[in-house]
Amino acid sequence: MTTITNHMPTAELQALDAAHHLHPFTHGADLARKGVRVITRAEGTTLTDSEGNDYLDAMAGLWCVNLGYGRHELAEAAARQMKELPYYNTFFQTTHVPAIALAARIAELTPGDLNHVFFASSGSEANDTNIRLVRTYWAQKGKPEKQVIISRKNAYHGSSMGSASLGGMAPMHAQGGLPIPGIHHIDQPHWYAEGGDTDPAEFGLQRARALEEAIHELGEDKVAAFIAEPIQGAGGVIVPPETYWPEIQRICDKYEILLIADEVICGFGRTGNWFGSQTLNIRPDIMTIAKGLSSGYQPIGGSVVTDEVAAVLDGCEFAHGYTYSGHPVACAVALENLRILDEEGIVARAGSETAPYLKEKWETLADHPLVGEARICGLMGSIALTPHKDSRAKFAAEAGTAGLICREHCFANNLIMRHVGDRMVISPPLVITRGEIDTLVERAWKALDLAHKQLGDEGLMKAAS
Repeated sequence: MTTITNHMPTAELQALDAAHHLHPFTHGADLARKGVRVITRAEGTTLTDSEGNDYLDAMAGLWCVNLGYGRHELAEAAARQMKELPYYNTFFQTTHVPAIALAARIAELTPGDLNHVFFASSGSEANDTNIRLVRTYWAQKGKPEKQVIISRKNAYHGSSMGSASLGGMAPMHAQGGLPIPGIHHIDQPHWYAEGGDTDPAEFGLQRARALEEAIHELGEDKVAAFIAEPIQGAGGVIVPPETYWPEIQRICDKYEILLIADEVICGFGRTGNWFGSQTLNIRPDIMTIAKGLSSGYQPIGGSVVTDEVAAVLDGCEFAHGYTYSGHPVACAVALENLRILDEEGIVARAGSETAPYLKEKWETLADHPLVGEARICGLMGSIALTPHKDSRAKFAAEAGTAGLICREHCFANNLIMRHVGDRMVISPPLVITRGEIDTLVERAWKALDLAHKQLGDEGLMKAAS
């Protein structure tokens, strides 16, 4: 058994958590009855809980621990910065060295002329920034009526009022008065679930042209921007058909619509390149970053904009900002994270070696009787669960029933793999080894076997009519 730090008994920790801790995206009463899982330490790709159980973390936390756990260099960078300058803001015509250095490094890494960064503490904050940023941009250009931002159904752009409105998650929009005005959603490029008998290439064009139709419907003079993830992450790792993004780029260029690439998940090596925009040949005007920027070791995010967008914004006082924008400790940790990813060749190796091996192994899961497809791009993959492979049928049971059953079998077999409805998704640390990839796929196959048996035993292997 792995040695773990001394702590209170698990039951006492669970009771304290239930008494005082409100969890994200969680039914609190159900969790209190079940008892929360308490994670106490981590190293590499492995998490350890309060009972000494080890788990292969195939989700890199929440898509973010690209560098893996336990890199002492990042802790040391944080400690050095805390001793020198633990905090100062970037308001009032002031800056500090970590923010300067990180902004410059991001400008070096991002493609094209994305050379200017407005810092935030998360992807949600950065996407809130983007709403105000694009509307201010157009107002400065003498077109204040250009207010509407187009997004996609089943997109995820954060969970604050603004960012959750940009996202297209129906359960989120059902709470709290969302979406806010000025956000319009079009259909997603999810061929497996929505393409029917249409050829994937043609389907990709159809879903891209939904953007053009929306621009005509809303009025070109009213549309400010289109926001999308290069690959939808929390929506189920939806890899669009190859025809989709070139057509989206054409439409944005034709109608002078600002293109926002939400790289919160795809950025910093996740797709095998530094950014998903490079993998899918997207030329964004604005790029949202977070998560892998610090590998989750510190909360930090930002909006990276082109020279042209920055020049327009520089013509006014942009009345926006956060107390922790460009926090010196977060910037110092992010800089060290980027140094290691680059100097140790982790991003390069992910693209040339790790991702191809993971793809080879991951796609074997398509042979399982419970799996309709296995899709992957770089180090983010998904499998679709189905009661009938040939027809790509949905389950008759409530959406997510099969996925939740499979997820529980993953946990029971020391694998953290997330379910999104009835899709299972992975996003492991970029440092995952070949041996760990073999273990991941072996445990996934075992969990699928157990889920398949349970679904059969409970009469749930029935297709929706």
